[in-house]
Amino acid sequence: MKFLMVPGGWQGGWAFDSVAAELRRDGHRVEAVTLAGLEQEGPADADRPPNLDTHVDQVAGIVERGDGTPLALCGHSYGGMVIAAVADRLGDRLEQLVFIDAYVPDDGDSCWSLTSDAFRELFMAGVRADGRWVAVPEGLDPRARPHPLASFVQSVRLGGDPVGAPGRTFISGGPWPGSPFVSLTERLRDEPGWRVHEIPVGHNIARRDPQALAAVLGALPSGPG
Repeated sequence: MKFLMVPGGWQGGWAFDSVAAELRRDGHRVEAVTLAGLEQEGPADADRPPNLDTHVDQVAGIVERGDGTPLALCGHSYGGMVIAAVADRLGDRLEQLVFIDAYVPDDGDSCWSLTSDAFRELFMAGVRADGRWVAVPEGLDPRARPHPLASFVQSVRLGGDPVGAPGRTFISGGPWPGSPFVSLTERLRDEPGWRVHEIPVGHNIARRDPQALAAVLGALPSGPG
């Protein structure tokens, strides 16, 4: 199987390096995306930050250019907004959709509307410098970059269950301070069509337990079941 991995806020494809190494060791293919505006060299046009649509188009383009290998599209945190919209558009091109302690939106939701008060406060504190870019929170990897506010506040547009909808998995990091995913995890446990796993290490599962995350991903079935 091939894994296409979309990081959360402030991070780039490098966030999945350790997980990717584990998966490749087991014979899987992995591509980790750095979303527009989060490049190490900085955005090409800092005065025109990308939004959620930009990121959805970017990832959808990668899916469309694929070679037909069974594909699991994975998103961490904010990346859940992106992969949900890509699946809505291109569900027939995906085998599995994996939300890694991530937002699972309905039509009209945004990262802002789904997140916790703690994160809304963090967004607002981080954007005070210029009103466009949310500064990197303390404690993140030095490679992290300011994140475009527009992508956090733009609502997602979803048309409903796509034809050929992929299998759906939610991987929880367990309860952690300020988590917006505790009630979501419990709801999805009882929702038909979802697999729910828990790796109780906190939000940044890929960094804190890449072996366990790779094990869950590597055990995903090939096909929508």
